[in-house]
Amino acid sequence: MSHTFEELVALQRAADEAHTRVEQLRRTYGPPAQERWTGLQSETYETAWRAWRDLARDLQAALGEYASAERRPRTEVEEEVARAARSAGPGEGADGGAGTEGGAAADRAGD
Repeated sequence: MSHTFEELVALQRAADEAHTRVEQLRRTYGPPAQERWTGLQSETYETAWRAWRDLARDLQAALGEYASAERRPRTEVEEEVARAARSAGPGEGADGGAGTEGGAAADRAGD
């Protein structure tokens, strides 16, 4: 399945937002290994983490497909997508997302 550049930017923003949610939960709940979380907290965190992981995985697959279809270096495409995701889009805030660099969301999703 071929993706457009705009779809890649939307995927990057979604992955960035999901990562931000995971980080917010970590700050709110405390480190998982040091704090005793309730069942609801654990479930909420796991759901957020899975969403981030899945979005990051989908983004990485789409970036690879797009780079191959366009016959361009993947790193170049990743950088352009990350830059576009950080810029403000229609109806979005000035930062346009969490500001995750390139494939960093996917790299961290395996944590």
